[in-house]
Amino acid sequence: MSRLGVVTVAHGRHDHLRRQQESLRSSTRRPDVRVLVAMDDPDLPVDDAEVVHLPARADGRLPLAAARNAGVSAARSLGADALVLLDVDCLVSPTTLAAYDAAVREEPCTLWSGPVTYLRAADRPYQIDDLARLDDPHPARPAPPPGRREVGEDWSLFWSLSFAVSAAGWDAAGGFDEVYAGYGAEDTDFAQRARAAGLALGWDGGARAYHQHHPTSSPPVQHLDDVLRNGALFAERWGWWPMAGWLHDFESLGLVRRRGDAWEAA
Repeated sequence: MSRLGVVTVAHGRHDHLRRQQESLRSSTRRPDVRVLVAMDDPDLPVDDAEVVHLPARADGRLPLAAARNAGVSAARSLGADALVLLDVDCLVSPTTLAAYDAAVREEPCTLWSGPVTYLRAADRPYQIDDLARLDDPHPARPAPPPGRREVGEDWSLFWSLSFAVSAAGWDAAGGFDEVYAGYGAEDTDFAQRARAAGLALGWDGGARAYHQHHPTSSPPVQHLDDVLRNGALFAERWGWWPMAGWLHDFESLGLVRRRGDAWEAA
């Protein structure tokens, strides 16, 4: 039997984290190891978890890639060999961890994701035992029904909101590249590293997650500098620019422009 580790990185969103903890306590398969990584957040609420503290970067960018690596390292030091990484905004269904655990045990050379529903502000306060009623997975990603798995063909669809991987798969991919900092591209890069290492991409319908609503802007203009920086790093490595939808939205707002095959601030 695998030893299941659940890792969450956070900076703020304390209420969201408390609800995530509540959803984990309602799981049919409870974590054997729970790790929280606090990015420049000394007041992060702790509830039966190992806590890793990371300071802010000198440039002010959140160290998302480094935080995920630190969280996985801590989980593995505590014996975890099946790893689930959850965004701080995500709640899990009662079967999410059990589905991920089974998928990783049965197909350890696959990088697993599950359908994610974006909850509406109007649905608050969220009731953990009523999440199934709100189930409405994001239409841009595969969403097999509970009990079914699908092989993924489009690696650009991988997202880090909710995913699972074996310790061996993590090692093959090499973890997240810490050259990325701030918002965007580090998870797309991780997926490409996993693909290059020979892992498969899978979607498990039982591993459903529910993203709690929070105010945001679309496109995320507050992260424009990060998107350009990280996108350029990714393009240099893989030959194409990620986050194309946002870049075209920025272009329509007059914030960026194309220069050859690259993007730059306007």
